[in-house]
Amino acid sequence: MSMHNDTVELGVFSELPRAPLLHFRTPLEPMPNLTAHCGGARLMIKRDDCTGLAFGGNKVRQLEFYFGRALVENADTILITGAVQSNFVRLAAAAARKLGMEIHIQLEERVAKDDARYRESGNVFLDKMLGATLHSYPEGEDEAGADRRLGEIAEDLRKTGRKPYIIPLSPGHPPLGALGYIVAAKELLNQVVERNLSIDEVFVASGSGATHGGLLFGLRALGSKIPVTGICIRREADLQIGRIHNCCNGVAALLQMDNPVTDDEIRLVDAFLAPGYGVINEATAEAIRLGAQKEAVILDPVYTGKTMAGVIDRARSSNEQSQYIFLHTGGTPAVFAYQADIEKALR
Repeated sequence: MSMHNDTVELGVFSELPRAPLLHFRTPLEPMPNLTAHCGGARLMIKRDDCTGLAFGGNKVRQLEFYFGRALVENADTILITGAVQSNFVRLAAAAARKLGMEIHIQLEERVAKDDARYRESGNVFLDKMLGATLHSYPEGEDEAGADRRLGEIAEDLRKTGRKPYIIPLSPGHPPLGALGYIVAAKELLNQVVERNLSIDEVFVASGSGATHGGLLFGLRALGSKIPVTGICIRREADLQIGRIHNCCNGVAALLQMDNPVTDDEIRLVDAFLAPGYGVINEATAEAIRLGAQKEAVILDPVYTGKTMAGVIDRARSSNEQSQYIFLHTGGTPAVFAYQADIEKALR
């Protein structure tokens, strides 16, 4: 765990179970080449792609709290559902193996692709390397149904003597994963203070809402007014805002404290979402190319490429006194699954 002063003292936070999976606090680095190319705001990157476990990513922070609860319940098997190229399920498999548990992964059909690389490479290949038991679910936009199917698999496992723990997907469950981004908020604020930085905005992918909601909640609860802008990667802003609102309320309930986030602080941009989840567009292709060729930062078409597209767009219309942070949430293995799409887009 971190040797820095990133301990969180909010509500009952310190009493909540947490499994140590994160290597260290992640770097905060300048992006001078991309800054110069965009000709506007100064850009920095928070490297949550470097969280250490099995290619890293933001989900490591979230899984610390799910696995903390699973260990308290003496679980020996983890169940989780996600898209075919889900980073979350890959990291859940890694965490399970590290903690001596079995792992069952349910892969949902969210992206209409029959490409062999998408089906077999990237995160799917890593799932198999980690020895996960794979299941499939035919619908990509049926979160409640996907969770119900996990419940059925869990019941079958109980009949064989296993002790399953489900990491849920659909709303309505306590947002344990968001707690990881309260830790990240404290970590980030410490880095900002240590370097005497003035940050005008933080950009983050907004999908399930746990990273976005947790970071926003954490910053506000810790007294920071830095704006957090979520770049929509799965649904439009008018649908996503309720998800972030509910996430923040859920975190407040977990911590037994008031919610410090007001609805007008939930900032969302969906201009880079089309044509949909996991489908590359022109702005995302440009962001992937510039990230790699200007800063050696590898971005994927699903989350980080679209988020960086939002950062670049904002930077180009801002003055040089502004300073923005791009939160790199990982997803690196997915670039191999999307290789054909990325190569086509970069031509």
